[in-house]
Amino acid sequence: MALLQISEPGMSPEPHQRRLAVGIDLGTTNSLVAAVRSGVADVLPDELGRPLLPSVVRYRDDGPVEVGHVAWECASEDPRNTIVSVKRYMGRGLADATRHPSPYTFVDAPGMVRIRTDFGERSPVEVSAEILRVLRARAEASLGGELVGAVITVPAYFDDAQRQATKDAARLAGLEVLRLLNEPTAAAIAYGLDHASEGVYAVYDLGGGTFDISVLRLTKGVFEVIATGGDTALGGDDFDRRLGDFFVAEGGLGELAPDDLRRVLKAARLAKESLSEHPEARIEARIVGRGLVSVPVTAVQFHAMTRDLLDRTLDTVRRTLRDANLAAAQIEGVVLVGGATRMPQLREAVGAVFGRPALIDLDPDKVVALGAAVQANLLAGNRGEDGDDWLLLDVIPLSLGLETMGGLVEKIIPRNATIPVARAQEFTTYKDGQTAMALHVVQGERELVADCRSLARFELRGIPPMAAGAGRIRVTFQVDADGLLSVTAREQSQGIEASIAVKPSYGLSDDEIARMLQESFGTAEIDMKARALREQQVDADRLLQATQVALEADGDLLDAAEREAIAAAMRELRAVSQADDARAIEARIADLARGTEAFAARRMDRAVRQALSGRRLDEIG
Repeated sequence: MALLQISEPGMSPEPHQRRLAVGIDLGTTNSLVAAVRSGVADVLPDELGRPLLPSVVRYRDDGPVEVGHVAWECASEDPRNTIVSVKRYMGRGLADATRHPSPYTFVDAPGMVRIRTDFGERSPVEVSAEILRVLRARAEASLGGELVGAVITVPAYFDDAQRQATKDAARLAGLEVLRLLNEPTAAAIAYGLDHASEGVYAVYDLGGGTFDISVLRLTKGVFEVIATGGDTALGGDDFDRRLGDFFVAEGGLGELAPDDLRRVLKAARLAKESLSEHPEARIEARIVGRGLVSVPVTAVQFHAMTRDLLDRTLDTVRRTLRDANLAAAQIEGVVLVGGATRMPQLREAVGAVFGRPALIDLDPDKVVALGAAVQANLLAGNRGEDGDDWLLLDVIPLSLGLETMGGLVEKIIPRNATIPVARAQEFTTYKDGQTAMALHVVQGERELVADCRSLARFELRGIPPMAAGAGRIRVTFQVDADGLLSVTAREQSQGIEASIAVKPSYGLSDDEIARMLQESFGTAEIDMKARALREQQVDADRLLQATQVALEADGDLLDAAEREAIAAAMRELRAVSQADDARAIEARIADLARGTEAFAARRMDRAVRQALSGRRLDEIG
């Protein structure tokens, strides 16, 4: 008689039936893969026991693509074909890629910048896929089976283009993405589950290419993100670059060739790491035509030259605390994530802001991958004896909305809304007989469309012709767990529908998403005045159109003097509506409205008489 394997509800069967899933931290400087084994999350090392995989890819003609430590060793000797910090180019255009000196030649290809090597052009997505392939192979060798999927972490402030590019890279690497998880949230999961912590915590994440700050509430297995902030154009690479600029200036080197530039940046990174442990270091690089150049630097000098970079992160921390309606004293602990947080001046500054030392007992390089592994294990359907009953509530970083008349933004989903989320709002037609509506989806915190980022445009056609304002179009925004957006518009009377899954172009400016939020704080009063002006201009245009239609239809109800008075009021309104004085426009709107009250009453009387003409009293009753 055959035996049936039985397990308790919610429990996994025997280990050989566990679904293998991993968490991947696809980092700017280093990448890691982790998995839950025997109920504990652990980073999976390579065959030499090294947990970190340098995010470096080298293309060559005499063998397979090199990834990781071997490629990093060749970065200075073969800079054109060895790609470092590719994460900074994910989902980016040419303007972003060329903002800082680099040893690469970039190609302005449609959709996303490409990097020219001696062996062909390479997209950042393709390069990232090479890193993910190595991590996938490492995981399958360590776990002894094929993966069902992976949770891949991304900076909380990655926009739709960068998130989609990350998913595309995973697809190229043969990985099923179970979820894209924000890096600070992953760190909070690892820290909260490891320490059984409860309360409000902040996660300060400074990686090689990006900065994120998230405030989370941990309560009885619920991980709720309250607010998030960040800067996608700031990371450890920028600190390296400051040291590199210092080296070039002190050494009197001038403009460097690509191979020399790569050697300088590599030497700068080593000096930065040394200054985290010692008060002094030397930046040493061999420069063509100059030989070995050595420049001393102290920790005090390094702190001074990078103080503005550190202050940028602290400004974002303070804004995020305001978003969360919390004082720094209400934060029970701040968790540091990312290799760049090893800098002592950073730890001291963060501790000063929060009034307590930062929590550093978990390895800042590994904590994100560990949290992602826990989430992957849960999404794969593996549950331990304790049931793993915890819930993750993440948020979107920037508001999503539609353009309305006058170039105004109507926000549908506000920033820091918990995802996944769906919100709907009704709109109406602007003109009589309107049978189509153009919808423009935007992202940002400003009041005017011109100051926000355009995400997508689509049209709803087939609207039944009705009077202006009679149509009812319901627009629904849906953001999935990966932070990706879809929008649907539905005409309510006939059920006609149009929708779009927002597949963003990859040409967003590298610092635009961070700047949108930063500008919203400093320009709030200006934005509100601009919005008030646009609203009055829209109202003026609507009233002028309606009055003109009425005059054409029933102008015979007015004598010459009355008609001239209304025409004069219309001319005055048209004149002020082109200016920038909202109060003046509002006053002229009121003048025109008062001047047409008698005319409107006569039109109503005529309409009633026409409706009653030829009908008996008993028919009306």
